[in-house]
Amino acid sequence: MKTIAILNGPNLDRLGKREPEIYGHATLADLEAALRAEFGATAKLEFFQSNHEGALIDRVAALADAKADGVVFNPGAFTHTSVALRDALAGSGLRVVEVHISNIYRREEFRHRSLTAPACLAVISGLGFEGYHAAVRFLLKG
Repeated sequence: MKTIAILNGPNLDRLGKREPEIYGHATLADLEAALRAEFGATAKLEFFQSNHEGALIDRVAALADAKADGVVFNPGAFTHTSVALRDALAGSGLRVVEVHISNIYRREEFRHRSLTAPACLAVISGLGFEGYHAAVRFLLKG
């Protein structure tokens, strides 16, 4: 059974409360339950969320050491600011799909550039929670 990690960065623990007009009313727990319902019988899913850059970097390193089969990663605002996360991903050897709930290209200009995307296999943006499902399906095929 493949191990797929779902990593979520800053403020994603506030889903359902934070800017529902952009992110909707569903919570991070709702997302985890939906992913478990769809993939729990076919993959080992590991969930991790942190508002702290260093904690996310440490988690990427731990997943690399454990040889996880894939990572679905929503770096949140660190997408646009963190060279350190980009370097952690690039040096990890992990198969990573970057996911964003909103379409980052329909938002503020500073969100249009992802520092982390070049270290990922693919980027999914603007599909809401379905983007996470699509990313897991992709990683399970490879």
